[in-house]
Amino acid sequence: MGQHFLTDLGIARDIADTVDACEQLPILEVGPGMGVLTQFLLQKNRQLKVVELDRESIAYLHANFPNLEGNIIEGDFLKMNLQQVFNGQPFVLTGNYPYNISSQIFFKMLDNKDLIPCCTGMIQKEVAERMAASPGSKTYGILSVLMQAWYDIEYLFTVHEHVFNPPPKVKSAVIRMRRNDTQELGCDEALFKKVVKTTFNQRRKTLRNSIKPLVGPDCSLLSDELFNRRPEQLSVTEFISLTNQVKEFVNLEN
Repeated sequence: MGQHFLTDLGIARDIADTVDACEQLPILEVGPGMGVLTQFLLQKNRQLKVVELDRESIAYLHANFPNLEGNIIEGDFLKMNLQQVFNGQPFVLTGNYPYNISSQIFFKMLDNKDLIPCCTGMIQKEVAERMAASPGSKTYGILSVLMQAWYDIEYLFTVHEHVFNPPPKVKSAVIRMRRNDTQELGCDEALFKKVVKTTFNQRRKTLRNSIKPLVGPDCSLLSDELFNRRPEQLSVTEFISLTNQVKEFVNLEN
């Protein structure tokens, strides 16, 4: 399955300790594998459930972690109804996330943001940098804006290749995300996502050119000074403002 297993127990403990800054909520660990992180999460005296897809790993967890009896979910996190995990109660999400689906995991988290006030864990360093990037940075993009709209993101520390077996070809990083105070974006959320994705899909172009698929080539909006900028120069707040402008124009046109 292309898995790289963490072998450094000190780092595993450090990753587990990232949940300490979160509320005293139950914990859901994604992809526990052979339990290198799980063993330290079990010491937190919180309700812990793990979700694992790999059958060999599931068998290993059953054999070696009797404390997890009844709390091993066999399945695909991306297909789970998260309302059912802790009977609708909010929880902390953590894990050494599979790198090939980490972005999908976080987009699912966004869809369930009222259930997940805190998320921690290890991902590919490049993805972590993108998520935590500030406007104006080359790494600032779709994931940065969509995640930062709802979460405060901390890049905690880098994890080098040699602590895995087999060593991956990329460095890893540990992050922590905590829900910010935003309850309503102040714009149409579906359109917000569309505006962010549409503009960043042509990130080298100014907004005047990249927004045309949504508003048409002759849109009067395009005379606004804002449209001289590129998407990576806009803050989350400015993307919300842009979304409202696009929404108003589309409504007027219709």
